[in-house]
Formats: sequence, C-alpha cells, structure tokens
Amino acid sequence: MTYCVALRLDSGMIFASDSRTNAGVDHIATFSKMRVYERKDDRVIVVLSSGNLAMTQGVVNILDKHAKAAEGEETIWTSNSMYDATSLVGDALREMQRRDAPFLAQSSIEPNANLLVGGQIGKEPPRLFHVYSQGNFIEATDDTPYFQLGESKYGKPILDRVVSMATPQKEAAKCVLISFDSTMKSNISVGLPIDVLWYPRDSLRVGMQHRVREGDPYFTMLRSRWGGGLRRVFSELPDPDWLE
Repeated sequence: MTYCVALRLDSGMIFASDSRTNAGVDHIATFSKMRVYERKDDRVIVVLSSGNLAMTQGVVNILDKHAKAAEGEETIWTSNSMYDATSLVGDALREMQRRDAPFLAQSSIEPNANLLVGGQIGKEPPRLFHVYSQGNFIEATDDTPYFQLGESKYGKPILDRVVSMATPQKEAAKCVLISFDSTMKSNISVGLPIDVLWYPRDSLRVGMQHRVREGDPYFTMLRSRWGGGLRRVFSELPDPDWLE
C-alpha cells in the first residue's frame, strides 16, 4: 500500500511519500514514489504516485521519454503552466491504461493508479493537482490546501485539525510526519523510509529533500512524544458521568 501527502501553503509546498510496496507479507520492497523535475529558475514539478507500481512507473517513463521528443512537442520541460504539465501526466496514465489494463483484467488485477502533481512554473503561482486513474484531475484550493493518496484515513484527522494555507512550513512538516506515524501505527503496509521535499514559493528550485529512515533521531523523538502526549491528554479527560 502507499501513503502520500502534498500541501500547498502560503510559503511554499511540502511533498511526502512512503517507500514501501508489497504483494503479500513475504514480498515487501522499497521503491521511491516521488519523481522530481527541476530546472533551476524555471520550474519545479513533483509527482507522487500510488496504486499499481508497474502502472505508475510506466507513467514516469512515458513522461521521461516524451521529454526527449523532437523540438516543438510539448513536454514536462516545455509546458507553460502546471495545468498543462498535469494534463501530460493524465495523458500518460491513460496511455498506460489503454496498453496494460485489458491484460491485467484477465488476471483480476486492478490497474488503479493515482498521482499528485504539484509545483511551480515561471511566474505562475504554485499549484497542486490530484490525478485520478481515469486521467482526469482536480486542483487544490485555499479551502482544501492538501491532497492525500493511498491509506489516507489514519493521517487525515491530524491534517484537518492543524493544516491551513497560513501554517508555517516547519509546523506543517511536523504535522505531515505525525500523519505518517499515525498511518504506520494502524497499517503495516505503509512504512519507512519517507521521502520529504520542501519547495519555497517563487524560488523555482528545490529547497530541501530528505529521506527519513529507520532510526532517524527526529522522527523517533516525534513518534515517541506524540504517542505519550496522546495517552497523557486522554488520561486527563473526565470520564462520562452518565456511566455512573
């Protein structure tokens, strides 16, 4: 399974994805689900993926192949807007669906794949999109400044309580990591390492990329203090008087 999160903030964007894939309890492997297209002072585009790994890897390979196409053809490097770049991602996903979905269906394998596409091109404001399996997509708004992929239900409550457009980047990153901890606590199919990327607004270059591995001091501290804090607050809450 997968868990990915992307946030669009006033100060920039945060992207995070786990790296665990599995086809049963004895077939667990690590694959990065984050692809970064960066040309300094021109564009930063980040793609997060979930679903059938062969499908999502195929999408990235199509994008990379088209990026080397003949001059004059629109590619991820020549798109004039994030909307246009996301359309290319949707087109690549549809191409994979046309090619592989019928054969996967013969073996009762779901060809589902979803992607998050975010970043900034030129003077256009940062934008964030959620691409569905069908290749269509929606855009994040000020009211809904983040998207999730995969096992979203466990990490969503903390994001809903904390994150807004005005949330400072460090606080937002902390919230994202707590949402990952909550997800990993409840679902063993999501696990370390976690790839995290911070993009500062209007910088047109990646601000920070970090991989949170097993034993990471900050993440270990965070999950320990968060769990202890929850238990402490729970114990301090009064019991329901109607159970007397």
